[in-house]
Parts: sequence; structure tokens; C-alpha cells
Amino acid sequence: MKNNIHEQRKQMKLSQAELADLTQVTRQTINAIENNKYDPSLDLAFSIAHILKTPIEKLFIWEEPQND
Repeated sequence: MKNNIHEQRKQMKLSQAELADLTQVTRQTINAIENNKYDPSLDLAFSIAHILKTPIEKLFIWEEPQND
């Protein structure tokens, strides 16, 4: 799942570490989410959206899985 966390975080002038502290996860978790290497739990996704003051549907972009 793609996301706009990096852009929104920068607009709010938060570091990955600061966002991690606010969401009670590690900086590595925030980094992995931003780099599309990890999909957050629903609870964490809503927490990030709330902290970044962005509707969840604008923060996370769902893509239809491709059939190979």
C-alpha cells in the first residue's frame, strides 16, 4: 500500500523519530512504512493520520492487486 506519510510529516516539520514517539513505535517502523516495506495495523494507520491531521484515505493509497 502506498502512502503520503513522508510528505505530510515534512509539512508538519516532524522527524521520523518524533512521529515514532507520538505513535509509540520505533523510528525504523515509521521508515519501513514510508518506504512501503511495511503496512501498518489499522490502529497505527489511524494514529498516524490523526497526528498528521490528514484523513486516512488521503494518507494511504490502496492499489488493486495485479494478477500475473
